[in-house]
Amino acid sequence: MQQQAIGQQTTILPDDRFIRETGLAAAIASLVEPVIRDLGFRLVRVTVSGRDGKTVQIMAERPDGTMTIDDCETLSHQISPLLDVHDLVADSYRLEISSPGIDRPLVRLTDFESWAGHEAKVELKEPVSGRRRFRGRLEGIEDGEVRMEVDLEEAGRVSLGIPAGLVNEARLVLTDELVRMALARAKAKGKTGLGDGSETDDFEVKGD
Repeated sequence: MQQQAIGQQTTILPDDRFIRETGLAAAIASLVEPVIRDLGFRLVRVTVSGRDGKTVQIMAERPDGTMTIDDCETLSHQISPLLDVHDLVADSYRLEISSPGIDRPLVRLTDFESWAGHEAKVELKEPVSGRRRFRGRLEGIEDGEVRMEVDLEEAGRVSLGIPAGLVNEARLVLTDELVRMALARAKAKGKTGLGDGSETDDFEVKGD
C-alpha cells in the first residue's frame, strides 16, 4: 500500500482541541471551557443552530470518554447562569448539554489515536489537489499527522498523512463495528448502555 502526505506539519499537543469553533460558537466555547475543565470534564464542541428557534449545543465528556445524564445536568447548572450573565446569545435560546455520541466529532490528536481502526470522515480547511473531503479507516497519529487509509481513484488504496493543522472537521462514521466497540468499552468501565461518551439522552434547559 502506498503512503502519501498532504501539506506541512504544525505542532499540536495531543490533548489540545485543535478543531475550533468560529463566531458566536467560539465566544461561547472560550467562556465555558474553563468552567467545564474545573468540573473535571473536557469540552468537545460548541454549535449554535436555528433548530427549535435557536439552540446552543455543548458537547462534553469526562477524560475517560464517559458522560451520563447526571453529568449533563451538573454542567447545565453551571453553564446556564454563566451564559445568562454574559448575555452572549441574543433573544431566547435552548441550551443543550450532551455527550459526543457514538459517531463523535474528533477534535484532539488523542481522539484519532483512541479510535484508530475505525472509519472516519475528514474535511480539510482548504482543497489539496482539488479535494477537501476524505473517508477511510483511521491509523492513528504519526509526527503530528492524522494517518488514515483511504481509497483514491487515481492511486488506489493508500495510507494518507494529513497535518492536523489542515483538518477543519472530523468525525467517526457510525458502523456496526463502532457500536460494538462502544458497548465493549462501556462494559469494561462498568457502565450500562452506551456510556462511552455516547449517551443519547440530552439534558436541555431554556435560556432567557
